[in-house]
Amino acid sequence: MKKDCYVYPAIFDYANDGISIHFPDLMGCNSCADNDEEAFFMAREAMGGWLSVAEDDEEDIPNPSRLIDVSLEPNQRAVLIQVDMPIIREAIHNKSIKKTLTIPQWLNIMAVREDINFSQVLQEALMHKLNITQPR
Repeated sequence: MKKDCYVYPAIFDYANDGISIHFPDLMGCNSCADNDEEAFFMAREAMGGWLSVAEDDEEDIPNPSRLIDVSLEPNQRAVLIQVDMPIIREAIHNKSIKKTLTIPQWLNIMAVREDINFSQVLQEALMHKLNITQPR
């Protein structure tokens, strides 16, 4: 079941060359950073991506551990990371995808002369063809 907000503990593992980040409840959800500020940002990015894929694949999303139950080494700290999924879902939904297309050279030359935005024209044509007036 999709939720709008998830909160999970992350473990920040401090070493001389930076901070490794992992989530004990989210298998394979890892990242790294150079400092604390970047670590919080990277942790949210990794967690949001992991949860988005799990939702899309309709996988079971585990319950988060309690922060007090997370076992730590001396160089580690546990922190809670919160992700607001509506923001993540919208960003992924509106992500631009690169497409390669082929057109005749003469048409390309004319369009370039007229300063035509190829991406805009393709988007408009696809929405017209699909009979939609705005992105879903």
